[in-house]
Amino acid sequence: MKKYSVAVVGATGAVGEEIFRVLEELDFPVGDVLPLGSARSAGSEIEFKGKKYKVKELSESTFSEHEVDIAFFSAGGSVSEKYAKFACESGAVVIDNTSHFRMQPDVPLVVPECNPDDVKEWKNTGIIANPNCSTIQMVQLLKPLNDAFGIKRVDVSTYQAASGAGKEGMEELVYQMQKFFEFKLDECEPKVFAHRLALNVIPHIDVFLDNDYTKEEMKMVNETQKILHKKIEISATCVRVPVLRSHSEAITIHFEREVDARAAREVLSKALSVVVIDEPSKKLYPMPSISSDTNETYVGRIRSDNFDKKILHLWCCADQIRVGAATNAVRIAQIWAQEN
Repeated sequence: MKKYSVAVVGATGAVGEEIFRVLEELDFPVGDVLPLGSARSAGSEIEFKGKKYKVKELSESTFSEHEVDIAFFSAGGSVSEKYAKFACESGAVVIDNTSHFRMQPDVPLVVPECNPDDVKEWKNTGIIANPNCSTIQMVQLLKPLNDAFGIKRVDVSTYQAASGAGKEGMEELVYQMQKFFEFKLDECEPKVFAHRLALNVIPHIDVFLDNDYTKEEMKMVNETQKILHKKIEISATCVRVPVLRSHSEAITIHFEREVDARAAREVLSKALSVVVIDEPSKKLYPMPSISSDTNETYVGRIRSDNFDKKILHLWCCADQIRVGAATNAVRIAQIWAQEN
């Protein structure tokens, strides 16, 4: 079996560390490993398959000095903007986890369960973009439902965990909760989030735009349309909640025709990477405690609208670091490797 030289930019970050775990779990054919980071993280170590590797500082000459087949970028949009081109010029495919390339028309935006054929377009620029975490888990459900019944409109409210802001976000929430139990919550000045997250919810993720939606909310709109190749009407409200890991979403879907909840449940039960947990009478439904550290999107509370038979409501949860980033990126690499 052919093995691939793999570089991970942002190797010590939450997503970078998870990429190494997922590569090992999915038994991706990795040959050489090149963990990359900033000057601050250079010299630290990561572990992959029982072996330790030193993190090297990313520079403009990195990819000309090392042979790399696949370069995962997970260190922020500005880093991808500056350095991804050097990886591409060296012949590597870049799988980018930031928002920088997502909406560029010549860059494929891929969720393997939804639009795997788009991976072939990587030759346009050498780059494949990984969608926003909240978009990924939503489109994994919308794709099979749209194929079966036709979707006209989607309204979604997200309940996004601290992990969406990386290690710093999770650390801030843990610190604030510790202070709460010390009865010192008033000492918790927020640094990562706009307000204190502990014992609070914040209807504000990313910056507000001129239309009064946030950038995060518009990502869900624009990315979903690009991935599904359909101009579905979408409105999103993105909310940060005091959960450490795994995002949740309440989704209302308007269909082109009447849809029975049982039929929708059957379709979703056969969808790739989707697990249906939907027995409310037994208190069984998706929760972050179930989805964390897994590679699946969990869906439940599937029910028909009380007034319109063309509307369904459902609830889903997925691990933001895995499904929303690392696992999706590695699955993209699997498809790319099959063709290269």
